[in-house]
Amino acid sequence: MAVLEEIAAATKDTIDRLDRRMDAVGAELQAFRSEMHAEFRAMRTEHRADFRMLVGLILSVTGATLAVMAHGFHWLP
Repeated sequence: MAVLEEIAAATKDTIDRLDRRMDAVGAELQAFRSEMHAEFRAMRTEHRADFRMLVGLILSVTGATLAVMAHGFHWLP
């Protein structure tokens, strides 16, 4: 009976130690998750600005090309 009590006590200590480790891992994962959300939010903001610049550039080049074509075809004086 004493051997079973020793095994139970050792098992309880091991389970408690594992529980503490899992709590620490969970806290680290939560911190990592919030950090990743912040990084994705920053990347999304940068991509939005880059996209707007790209659209503006495409419209400018298209307008300039059309102006040169119109002048070449003598549609403009």
